[in-house]
Amino acid sequence: MKIIAFAATSSRKSINKQLVSHAASLVENAQVEVLDINDYEMPLFSEDREAELGKPQLAKDFIEKIASADALVIGFAEHNGSYTAAFKNLFDWSSRTLQKVYQNKPLVLLSTSPGPGGAATVLAAAVNSAPFFDGDVKAHLSVPSFFDNFDMEKGQLKNTEYADKLSSAMAMLSK
Repeated sequence: MKIIAFAATSSRKSINKQLVSHAASLVENAQVEVLDINDYEMPLFSEDREAELGKPQLAKDFIEKIASADALVIGFAEHNGSYTAAFKNLFDWSSRTLQKVYQNKPLVLLSTSPGPGGAATVLAAAVNSAPFFDGDVKAHLSVPSFFDNFDMEKGQLKNTEYADKLSSAMAMLSK
């Protein structure tokens, strides 16, 4: 199984990237590629820009990465209760290239934050919208208070309740 994992943020110190990297490693015998959405940075989407520029190669490349995967693991950072601008822009350009961005891939959607909310608001939005973009959401999990629940040295969840929930969520990709 090939898994593409990424954090839906441009933060180079992303805790969501740490979470998805750990999550993807839980799938036995999987080939995992962790993307950095900074590698897909494009001008701010607008219909005017699209008419001027056409469909950017980076959007096509992102769609091809998704096509190459058997499953996706995405960690959503939350900015003011919503998607990060970096992810929203990448998604907007990608959806103009192929409206069914997720290409019927099984998805595990995750979120975390330093605080007790665990970015649950943006995760709910992602879970609710994924089917409209041909995403097959197999599981989703919000992990609150990242620094209390994640062992930075070991790169894994130290809270056994969340570790068990994450293991169960990742097992859904094999079903």
